[in-house]
Amino acid sequence: MKKIFASILFVFMVIMLSGCGSKGEKDILKNLSKKVDVEAYYLDGKLEIVNNEDSYQYDVEAAYKSKNNFRVSLKNKVNNHEQIILKNEEGVYVLTPSLNKSFKFQSEWPYNNSQSYLLQTVIQDLKNDENLGFEENNDGYIFTSTVNYANNPNLVKQKVYLDKDLNIKEVIVLNNEDVMQMKMTYNSIDYKATFDDSYFTLKGNMSNVDTNTTSKSLDSIIYPMYVPANTYLSGQEKVMVEDGERVILTFNGDSPFMVIQETIKPTEELLTIPMYGEPYIVTGTVGALSDSSVTWVNNGVEFYVVSDVLNTNDLLQVANSIGTLPVGK
Repeated sequence: MKKIFASILFVFMVIMLSGCGSKGEKDILKNLSKKVDVEAYYLDGKLEIVNNEDSYQYDVEAAYKSKNNFRVSLKNKVNNHEQIILKNEEGVYVLTPSLNKSFKFQSEWPYNNSQSYLLQTVIQDLKNDENLGFEENNDGYIFTSTVNYANNPNLVKQKVYLDKDLNIKEVIVLNNEDVMQMKMTYNSIDYKATFDDSYFTLKGNMSNVDTNTTSKSLDSIIYPMYVPANTYLSGQEKVMVEDGERVILTFNGDSPFMVIQETIKPTEELLTIPMYGEPYIVTGTVGALSDSSVTWVNNGVEFYVVSDVLNTNDLLQVANSIGTLPVGK
């Protein structure tokens, strides 16, 4: 009888202890959600993105103001090239202030994909995962959840590191082999931030324009290092355009596509180009990704990859294989 009673007591204690652990995890997530549910915030940090053997480093500033105003500044640490992802009541924009140029999207960004540099989307991923992982250490807490990078199926989960005060310190995004693909390090978060009226406006973010920049020629043609199987370069054409030169590379075969490279310079008037698709980071810069194309600007050259056959994963593979080192004339 004593043995039976002891066994029942042991099972009861195990259930109670496991229940307490689960409740603690839920309470922490609940308190974290409450902490970031504010009228406005401003944060800064460092973002690292790994692409095969390449690694891109960014200084990040992210801001939010109720309701639904977002501003994310990504500055490439190699060339100081800054781009801004902006959301306000008029739409979603990718801005390149140095060129006085912007892409405009009708998009559900940022809530339609995971974003490691925005508090709302990090919390959204944690809440959406029914099998959320949780552990506690001397420094704080670690959540492990699935992620939603629809255009990059290699990104499958994230680890969110919190201190004891429930401040997010780091978000690491991993592939299915647990290899880091992205790391966002949070330096500081201001939950009582205030902003000027122009902070989330298009014109208010386009003040760093040098219209005296002259257009340049394409010194070298840059070819994609990745080409789908049974596909080959069938044509190459260089033509003069108003702002410099344009190169068109045509690939035929089982997976035909085109690569267009064109020199650009800043415009005197703000140029806004309507786009179908989503903002996306490509080869160290923020571009635009749709079902049939991807476009981005790098070092004064606009790149455009388009295909009626390739899916978005293949489009991104081609785009990310176009580096900055010239391989042809």
